[in-house]
Amino acid sequence: MSRNAKINTLLLALVAALAVIPLVFGLGDHKEEPFAGADAEAETAITEIDPDYEPWFSPLYEPPSGEIESALFALQAALGAGVIAYYFGLRRGRRQGEARALERLRAEGDRGDGAGSPRPRI
Repeated sequence: MSRNAKINTLLLALVAALAVIPLVFGLGDHKEEPFAGADAEAETAITEIDPDYEPWFSPLYEPPSGEIESALFALQAALGAGVIAYYFGLRRGRRQGEARALERLRAEGDRGDGAGSPRPRI
C-alpha cells in the first residue's frame, strides 16, 4: 500500500470515528434534543443568564419547518463543497497543463533541429 493510500485510509478512519464515537458513548443522551445545533445551545444559555435579553437582529427568512431548514443547510453545504472541489480541480488541471507544456518544450529542445527555439517577436 502506498504512503498516500495509508494516509487516506487513516483520515477516513478518523472521520468515521468522529461520527460514531458520540453515538456509541451516548454523548448527549441527557439532552432533550441530543444533536441540536450550536445556535439552539447558545439561545438556551443566554436565556438562562438573562431572561430579559432582546436580540439585536432577527432572521431575514424563517423556514416554515425543520425539514426545510435542514434541506437548505444541506444545499448550502453541497454548494460550498462544489466550489471547493472546483477550485482544487482547477488548480490541479493548471498544474498538469504546465507540466505537459514543459515536457513538450523539453522534448522539442532535445531534438536539436531548432524546432524548439523561440520565434523572434516582431
